[in-house]
Amino acid sequence: MNIILFSRRIGRAQHISLNHPVILGGVAAITLGVLGLAFAAGMQLGERSGQRLAPGSPVQLARTLAEQQREIAEMRALVQERVDALAARMGQVNAHVLRLDALGKRLTQMANINSREFDFDSAPAVGGPETEGLAAQLPDLAAMLARLEERVALRDSQLSALENVILQRELRAQIVPEGRPVRQGFVSSYFGERQDPFTGHQAFHRGVDFASEAGAEVIAVASGVVTFAGERAGYGTMVEIAHGDGYVTRYGHNQSNLVEVGQTVTRGQVIATMGSTGRSTGPHVHFEVLRAGIHVDPLSFIGR
Repeated sequence: MNIILFSRRIGRAQHISLNHPVILGGVAAITLGVLGLAFAAGMQLGERSGQRLAPGSPVQLARTLAEQQREIAEMRALVQERVDALAARMGQVNAHVLRLDALGKRLTQMANINSREFDFDSAPAVGGPETEGLAAQLPDLAAMLARLEERVALRDSQLSALENVILQRELRAQIVPEGRPVRQGFVSSYFGERQDPFTGHQAFHRGVDFASEAGAEVIAVASGVVTFAGERAGYGTMVEIAHGDGYVTRYGHNQSNLVEVGQTVTRGQVIATMGSTGRSTGPHVHFEVLRAGIHVDPLSFIGR
C-alpha cells in the first residue's frame, strides 16, 4: 500500500510505502494508543456517573441524614406531646387525691373516729423483701404515677371503710327508739308497779302512757317495719313496729291506724291517731319498748 504526498515547497510528489515493517509497527502502535486512551476516558466517565448514584456517596449520605433528622424531630415532638398529656393527667389525679384527703379528714371528724385509724396525712406503710430487676423506663414519671396510684387505692379503701362505719352508725341511730311517740301531750302513767285503774289492785304497767286530745298524731320513734296493725286484747287498736337489733315498739289504744303490716316507716312518721280503744279510761297512747322480747322502760329512750 502506497501513500502519495504533494508538496508545493518541493514541487514534486513523494511516495510512501506502508508495506515497510517499521511503518506498519508505528501505525499499529499509534492506533492502539488512541484506542487505549479512548477506553480509559470511557472508564473514567463511567465511574464518575456511577458515583453520583452510589449509596455511599456524600450526596446520598446527606439526603439520608436529613431524612433521619426529620424523623427524629417528628418522634421527639410526639414523645413530648405524650409526656405533656401524661403530666397533665398526673396533675389531675393529684388534685383528686387532695380532695379525697380533705373529704376523709372531714368525715373522720364528723364520725368522731380515731384519726390514727384513718390517717389521711401519712403515706401508706409498705415493705417486704425485693429482688433486683430491670431498670425502669422514665423513672421519674413512673415513680410518681406509682405513688399516686398507691395513694388513690389507699384513700379509696379508707373512705369505703369510713363510709361503712358512718352508715352503720346512722342505721343504728335510726333503728334505736328515741323520743316521744306524740308531738304534744303529757305522761299520765309511768313504767313499773302501779295501782290498776280498773281493779284497784297492784299491777305491773309495761309501758308509758301519754295523754292528749282524741285524734292527736301518734308518731314512730324509730325506723322499722310494721309487724302488727289491728285489734289486740287490752291494747285496743294497736300498731307494732320491729326496728331491728332486737328492738320492738308498740302503740296502743289508737283511734285509727294509718299504716299496714309490712309497711316501712321512718322516725317521726305519723302511724296512728290517738284514741281510747281497748282497756282505757281516756284518750292516750300506751307506748311500749321491747328489747329481745323483754319490756324495758321507755323513759330511758324518751330522754335521749
